[in-house]
Amino acid sequence: MAEWLNALKLKRLRPLKRSSRSNGGASPPEDAFFRANVGALVFDRHGRVLVLRRKDVASPTWQLPQGGLQMGESPQSALQRELGEETGLAPDDYVVTAEYPRWLAYELPEAYQSPRLGKGQVQKWFICRLVDDLAMVHPDQVEFDAFKWVSLDEMVVHAVAFRRSI
Repeated sequence: MAEWLNALKLKRLRPLKRSSRSNGGASPPEDAFFRANVGALVFDRHGRVLVLRRKDVASPTWQLPQGGLQMGESPQSALQRELGEETGLAPDDYVVTAEYPRWLAYELPEAYQSPRLGKGQVQKWFICRLVDDLAMVHPDQVEFDAFKWVSLDEMVVHAVAFRRSI
């Protein structure tokens, strides 16, 4: 995905058409699934990406907005819902400029695997650009308690080790 991001000219992208935790170590069954999920790289006009600080961990852990698809939900609808829930951004606050062409998967460390989350996640990634840098980001205060704008290189440094490959 890194090569794909580097190949994109973010300032020249046209908007795409919009469509309307840890479980304490309980292991999933042998036939566990990989949870379908969407993720977003939200850029401001300076080319910085939005990262959110997890509220439920002791040491500062930052991640991109992301979350699971609900039954019957399209990836685009899940993207809008997740960005709204986690960041407070409404669909009018951003444009989707690109969609990674493949689904990407990673396995969770065993301590994070559960019947709800499965063995890991398979994710569809989107690139979004704020329409106006004055759009207010409001972390949900449930899963996330802070946000900041970082460079792509900083984003990778902030990523938890098991997600860095994506």
